Amino acid sequence: MDHIRNIFCVGRNYRLHAAELGNEVPTTPFLFNKPTHALALADGSAIELPGDRGELHYETELVFHIARSYQEGMQVEDVIDRMAVGIDFTLRDVQSELKKKGHPWLLAKGFRNSAVITPFHPFPGLEACKQTDFSLLKNSEQVQRGNIGDVIFDLLTVIRFATEHFGLSKGDILYTGTPAGVGPVANGDRLTMLWGDQVWGEFTAKLT
Repeated sequence: MDHIRNIFCVGRNYRLHAAELGNEVPTTPFLFNKPTHALALADGSAIELPGDRGELHYETELVFHIARSYQEGMQVEDVIDRMAVGIDFTLRDVQSELKKKGHPWLLAKGFRNSAVITPFHPFPGLEACKQTDFSLLKNSEQVQRGNIGDVIFDLLTVIRFATEHFGLSKGDILYTGTPAGVGPVANGDRLTMLWGDQVWGEFTAKLT
């Protein structure tokens, strides 16, 4: 995997996902980040994940690699060069407690191996992406399916927001939000990430 500088994630970017967790739909992009130590490649092997901190949920997302910094007037295709399918793993019970206390989500979102990702593929352009769904199989059963065309905040809006508030440059990646259907992972579950009908990556969850 190439060197990745920053991992930015968009929360609550699909209406049905916000609804299933009882969250309000945001009116501006809602971003958080993960440490680069959270990255793990879905290469068919087992990936260790925490099994002793309450429920662990998968959140499948499209992930985009930033090739150059955004400047006013650029389009998505000027900024992004590659894409992947990823999972933003979340310790849901931990997150719920952090929300109650008004604390940051880092303990629930930033643990090691919480940002699983497939190998990157060339970005075909935004309109081409809208023609294909991404999905997740858990033990050969589809549990999530989404399309980048259904997001609340489109890619260009997110890129401009991230650039303005955090800076966004070559080597950063964007997790763009998860559709409805998030759920728990058990030890030994086989998770397969697809782009259309193509398997881009898979792994076995090893809860420890």
